[in-house]
Amino acid sequence: MQVEVDTLTIELSTVPFDNRPVYLTGNFCKWLPDLEEYRMTMVSPGNYRYQFPEDLELPNPIEYKYTRGGWDQVELDRAGRPYGNRIVEAGETLIKDSVIRWQTDVSTKADVSPIVETVSDTFEITQFSRTRRVRVLLPHDYYENPDQRYPVLYMTDGQNLFGEGSEYGNWEIDKSLANLAREHKAGVIVVAIDHGEEDRVQELSPYDNPKLGKGYGEKFLQFITGPLKTHIDEKYRTRPDRLNTGIGGSSVGGLLSIYAALMFPQTFAKLMVFSPALWISEKVYFDAVHFFEPFETRIYLYAGGKEGAHMIPNVNKLKETLETQSFGYTRVKIKSSVDAKGEHDEKQWSKEFPKAFEWLFFE
Repeated sequence: MQVEVDTLTIELSTVPFDNRPVYLTGNFCKWLPDLEEYRMTMVSPGNYRYQFPEDLELPNPIEYKYTRGGWDQVELDRAGRPYGNRIVEAGETLIKDSVIRWQTDVSTKADVSPIVETVSDTFEITQFSRTRRVRVLLPHDYYENPDQRYPVLYMTDGQNLFGEGSEYGNWEIDKSLANLAREHKAGVIVVAIDHGEEDRVQELSPYDNPKLGKGYGEKFLQFITGPLKTHIDEKYRTRPDRLNTGIGGSSVGGLLSIYAALMFPQTFAKLMVFSPALWISEKVYFDAVHFFEPFETRIYLYAGGKEGAHMIPNVNKLKETLETQSFGYTRVKIKSSVDAKGEHDEKQWSKEFPKAFEWLFFE
């Protein structure tokens, strides 16, 4: 049976960091996977659209799939298996689909890239009366192991961490996690929280500064440890205890992470502290002396030699202060990493991420 469809439109949302084109294939084109007339139009990164010609006669029902240009590049389900045929019944005019994984090449090894999901584009931060995009990177086999629970690493500056990154660069943690997965060292859920653009420094800094103004970092941590962590623990299979919960960031995000170790030890036991903006306030050393509690904790401190004259001395001073306050407790482990040629940028933090990640969660 043939049916004439007036204006059938199909919209697709998928991962924004795959630059391959997207094609529709189905019983309307003999299942050929890469016909140019069925190539979808990219509306924005990760969003595609296709409208069938008004006078085209289509089968009823329509069966179809998405490809990236061949049957070796077909859509996959959450578990990494080929997706079943999709179906459109007569009378439907707008279809909205999503694809979270794609096959890359039949000759390559299994895809172990993390599964990227958007928790919310507008997660409410009640502490600021603002909203923020929050995404998660799940282990590649998350949906294949329904009984397994995972540690969680919360990370700031989500725009800069993976995919296409931002104008400032890209940590490429998705690629690092895929490489670690091949060594069975990527079984952690990473929560990426976007920063507040022009309000970034004030939001993330836990200290006031005469030039930068008031710091709201403590409120930001209240958001993470309160509503956000509650939501993540309810929606995903996490290990919610402190020993399996970490936080990480760079620059002012690194400062926020060390503050989390001092003021929220009941929540965080793993801290990824890259190039912390310790210059914002000397009070951080005072807090380290008065509030650091020697619970079982791991702190990874990184500093680069080309980040200004004070970066390495400040980080060394912080490390010595923390070690003094831990009273020799073996439960507190602090690992420092210094790159004499390291600059204050995403490229450098990208190199350091897998080292810190592995030490924090798998050593």
